Amino acid sequence: MIVFLALLPAYILSIFYRSFLSVIANPVMADLGIGPREFGFLGAAWFVAFALAQFPVGWALDRLGPRRTVAALMALGSVGAFLFAYATSALTGTFAMALIGLGCAPIFMSSLFLFARNEVPARFGLLTSVFIGLGSLGNLAGAAPLAIAAAHLGWRGAMLAMACCFLAATLLAAALVRDPPRSTKAGGKEEGLLQGLRSILALRPLWLLAPITLTGYAIVATARGLWIAPFMTDVHGFDAITSGHVATVMAVAMVVGAFAYGWLEKSVGRGKPLALWGSVITGLAFAALALLGEQAALAIALFALIGAAGFTYAILMAHARQFFPDHLIGRGMTTVNFVFIAGAAAIQSGSGWFIAGQREAGFDAASTFANLHWAFAALLLVPAAIYALTPERVVKA
Repeated sequence: MIVFLALLPAYILSIFYRSFLSVIANPVMADLGIGPREFGFLGAAWFVAFALAQFPVGWALDRLGPRRTVAALMALGSVGAFLFAYATSALTGTFAMALIGLGCAPIFMSSLFLFARNEVPARFGLLTSVFIGLGSLGNLAGAAPLAIAAAHLGWRGAMLAMACCFLAATLLAAALVRDPPRSTKAGGKEEGLLQGLRSILALRPLWLLAPITLTGYAIVATARGLWIAPFMTDVHGFDAITSGHVATVMAVAMVVGAFAYGWLEKSVGRGKPLALWGSVITGLAFAALALLGEQAALAIALFALIGAAGFTYAILMAHARQFFPDHLIGRGMTTVNFVFIAGAAAIQSGSGWFIAGQREAGFDAASTFANLHWAFAALLLVPAAIYALTPERVVKA
């Protein structure tokens, strides 16, 4: 419960900051004088900084503990949150988002680190799913409530309020997080940052996990975090608040999906089939969206299905956790999380370039988004086929 009390508020904000831009896309682009390419970079900056921080965060969790790691980086994130509210250009906005990404980088990993060190492996997937499900309230806050707040306060006023929340969460985490006893490699010798990374990369099952880890979360996060509201606005003529409500539908589905995956894994006792079939269903839903997305009600239903079925993050993380020895839990999980978040950074940035290129080629909004959704379908279904080959459990010698 201490983990939930100390880090859940911060994690809610971390989820908010990776998904809020879609809802205020038009006023942000207009105010900062940017187009889709720069907007894609704006979203990607959070993910790039977050991803690059994972390796030092993993080392710090294993060697320094979560308390100092969280407090130091979240302080930087608080600065970034206030800076974004006052950003006047693409440069300052992108730098602010990068600082926020750094601040969010240790939050979820510290929670998983504490779960892994203090609970039996059989409970890890359930606790992770519950934590993600509750944290996904940030997804809800970044949908219709943000659209309504921005309509009344302006996007800067809304973001200033969120910056104050980030600072409060920083102080709460610094006060409550406690470090577990340190764990060392058998024989008492600790592995350094690079040596630990080499040990992690030598785990062959992780290479089969990598493709779905790279794209599975990234595509769902990009659809929800950047393009769902512009899709509903440009293709279906929805206003900002109505588009925010559609984003809320997808966000609620992601919360339901997170809890459902946790319950199913506990009931079935197997995570791999859930992640595999969830990824396949999500890929097929994107294909259906590409074909039938001009029907508004069906598009909303498909976004909800994508949110629920595609939120396999916790199940994939629990699958990967089985392959790490205790002394590498921090670095192992942050390495896997790096792949998750690096994929999101690449796809968010790449999707901005894709949308801009489609517009320059003369495609209308419906065709542009249909082509994007076809690409998302392929980027899910091919890695899912590779994931099918991954061992389900650790093979003991």
